[in-house]
Amino acid sequence: MLIARFVVDNDPLYGVVEDDEVIVIAGDPFFQGIKPTGARHKLEDVRLLAPIIPRSKVVGFARTYPNHAAEGGNEVPAEPLMFLKPNTTVVGSGDPITLPSYSEDVAYEGELAVVIGRICKDVPAEKAQDVIFGYTIANDLTARDAVRPGAPWARVKGWDGSCPLGPWIQTELDHEDAQLTTRLDGEVVQEGNTSEMVWSINELIAYASESFTLLPGDVILTGTPAGVGQVIEGQRVEVEIEGIGTLSNTFRR
Repeated sequence: MLIARFVVDNDPLYGVVEDDEVIVIAGDPFFQGIKPTGARHKLEDVRLLAPIIPRSKVVGFARTYPNHAAEGGNEVPAEPLMFLKPNTTVVGSGDPITLPSYSEDVAYEGELAVVIGRICKDVPAEKAQDVIFGYTIANDLTARDAVRPGAPWARVKGWDGSCPLGPWIQTELDHEDAQLTTRLDGEVVQEGNTSEMVWSINELIAYASESFTLLPGDVILTGTPAGVGQVIEGQRVEVEIEGIGTLSNTFRR
């Protein structure tokens, strides 16, 4: 099932996407379930928003794909390398992204994102599927020239607009075998599969939940494959994940 968040006549709504239509559902599906109202809109007549604005946090993981660690001259860490992004980083598919004034080298990083569906803490890996609401697509944008010894990762990864999500949430996905493709102005620059990850998504959820409570609507970024590179003003980045769709954003100064 595809769950979208969208605007009609300035009113934000949730809905179920079916073919070229979106069926409006009552209230917030994270707390009220999926309750169709019967109202329908053509997808072309609505404006999609980020499918979720996290209630508290975006949890990111770095160097989960060996080939990405290698391209940066890094070893795969002994345990997952975790960081946080504020919810002000989140924008939707189609939204233009303003590059940060302090960086001249922003990199795209196409990723599978997991959306948490229930409050949880200390989740065993074998129970991780019980706390997942669904999956969406992320571009974990990174100000690479802000990376230096002692520099905070919040400045590198936490600037406004640095976490586009979308276009919607897929509630059913084979997350252990999801194919990812990133295109820069139509040219393929990243290709990878979640089967290549050092740690499974279940293990990443378990690791994060050891440190802090996960809340409904929290988002977990699961890392990016090799092929990251610079994006500049006027370019478009599209991240496609089989079974979900395509996240697309343009960039400006």
